[in-house]
Amino acid sequence: MDLKNTCQYKYNKFLGNKVIPVDIVLAPEWWNKHEGISFDRDFFFHPARRVEDEQKMEKILYERWGEFGLGSLKDEQRPEAGAVHLASGFLLSEMLGCEVEYTENHPPQVISAKREDFHLNPDDAFKSISFKNFENMLEKLKKKYGYLSGDVNWGGILNIAMDIRAESIFMDMLMQPEETKEYLSKIAMVIKKFTNGLESETGSTSISVNRNVRNLKKPLFLHSECSHTMISTEDYEKFLLPFDIEWSKASRPFGVHYCGDDPHRHAESFAKIPHLDFLDVGWGGDIKILRKYLPNTFLNIRLSPVELVKQSSDEIRETITRLVNDSDNPYLTGVCCINMDDQITDDKITAIFDTVENLRSEFIKKRN
Repeated sequence: MDLKNTCQYKYNKFLGNKVIPVDIVLAPEWWNKHEGISFDRDFFFHPARRVEDEQKMEKILYERWGEFGLGSLKDEQRPEAGAVHLASGFLLSEMLGCEVEYTENHPPQVISAKREDFHLNPDDAFKSISFKNFENMLEKLKKKYGYLSGDVNWGGILNIAMDIRAESIFMDMLMQPEETKEYLSKIAMVIKKFTNGLESETGSTSISVNRNVRNLKKPLFLHSECSHTMISTEDYEKFLLPFDIEWSKASRPFGVHYCGDDPHRHAESFAKIPHLDFLDVGWGGDIKILRKYLPNTFLNIRLSPVELVKQSSDEIRETITRLVNDSDNPYLTGVCCINMDDQITDDKITAIFDTVENLRSEFIKKRN
């Protein structure tokens, strides 16, 4: 690992000074095939299943990778509000009228409502059957355990807009810009009301978006922008950047989750966010360009779960080392691989943790 004078490295006071935090998320396909966990609707909404399955997942992670700190909560029965071992946003879309399909071995699949109008009453989301079911589950969990933990993947503004209006939302931006801005604002209202309520109960909002945020000093508010790979930088700045700016002022630490392969395309735009504490960098993102424009942002490097299957341990090691070096600050760099399916083997995951541990040890040794 190429290191400059270690005293020159800065860290974010909101995120802490951990060196290269690392985490993984296994996809439902892996959990179902190898451990028989079903991701039917009860997995997400049945109080007993919530606790039992999350603890089972902790125990499994401990058995396989406990030496790296995974599964540390295996002995606890935790009343997790949402699936903290998955990365799947669906609940807010369901609250806003989309159909969701639940299956045994896949994440919940949102079916676009393809709504043709701009009608959206934020209050209606909290009167929906799906929210009432969610609320009922939380009440039962809190009554039994006395508290709640975890959170729910709440998606993002444009992600949800696409779920509701499908591809029409992109034409809306062109043909009806003012109506589109108001529509996106209403979705933002739903998000903030939901996350504020959840955070007041559990203390977090975004572990279910990316588990690596659990390794940070303070709970992160992580806005999912998966769909932003489909829009221009101009449209991002016109329609969505204003929300990120305001949220970054009100909810620190603030982060953006961008799982597409071109986050560097928006680097200059992201630099306009006053407090972008964290950026989830999709596989293929140019780390050097992002670091140039975001010198004080924590860059969370996302490895490709598809590429990982094809790579040898040496190739995994070389890839991680190169990307961490490109980020150029071990205090502002993390590594993760999200949604690895049933094709991944244990040794590939072990290689991730081994590599990061070696890089971390090398840095700490030179720092001291």
